[in-house]
Amino acid sequence: MAKKSTGERDSGKAELVVLTGLSGSGKATVLKSLEDLGYYSVDNLPVGLIPKFAELTKESPSIRRAALVVDIREGVELKRFPEIYRKLRQNIETTLVFLEADEDTLVRRFSETRRPHPLGTDRSVARSLATERRHMAPIRALADHIINTSKFNVHELRKAIEDKFRGLSEQTRIMVYVTSFGFRYGVPADSDLVFDVRFLPNPNYMPEFKDLSGRHPRVAAYIRSFPQTVEFIERISQLLIYLMPHYVREGKSYLTIAFGCTGGRHRSVMMADEIRRRLSRAGYTVKATHRDIAK
Repeated sequence: MAKKSTGERDSGKAELVVLTGLSGSGKATVLKSLEDLGYYSVDNLPVGLIPKFAELTKESPSIRRAALVVDIREGVELKRFPEIYRKLRQNIETTLVFLEADEDTLVRRFSETRRPHPLGTDRSVARSLATERRHMAPIRALADHIINTSKFNVHELRKAIEDKFRGLSEQTRIMVYVTSFGFRYGVPADSDLVFDVRFLPNPNYMPEFKDLSGRHPRVAAYIRSFPQTVEFIERISQLLIYLMPHYVREGKSYLTIAFGCTGGRHRSVMMADEIRRRLSRAGYTVKATHRDIAK
């Protein structure tokens, strides 16, 4: 189905966004966001019609920006997409956005909405997702932007897309996630940058702090009382603030920065909260999460 926004159109050269990815990853939300930004949007366009649609977009005086969804619903014809897409890029400015999410997140979303997976109900959602990932792998390899939506709620996902495609200032075009974790439970798989803070004194060995977390003022004050903590915070803050504009120019929509200590309850928690405050003061949109704080 095609939808045409009544918003103001861009008078520049034609632009096409191809949106694809896994079922349950948020493609409908992203397509709606693009429509709200003035993109002529089409959901589930047959692969064979994509070149014609791109040609119409390029030639039409009223449609300068368009977005379409291609996904597993296309069936066997999906195998034709990589070749079609390579030719497409020679004729029109095209961006391929691939949405995905962690398996647990996708299974939970299907459970909450009670929607069947497009591959059918004769097998579990987990098995259908595994099959879908295999079929979508060649398309994922072509993507300009790969967005893992596991950590986004609907509003955060819309904002991330709007910031990227509206052309806002550098500092508002990236969503930063700062997370704490415990190395004994493994490094978060979606981390872009990982910092080990196990060199800092461990409050866990202080009886009065053992049952508290790094969010408690007394624990945070104890960790900050050491000169290496103060110096580390300053150096890491300066590094991250230096790096952020470079990540934006590279086209990243979001960045995950992880701080790890042994159990993920004290030092990493305090550090994640402190870095979140520093980056927020620098003008970035930052959200802090603490994966292992309750373990």
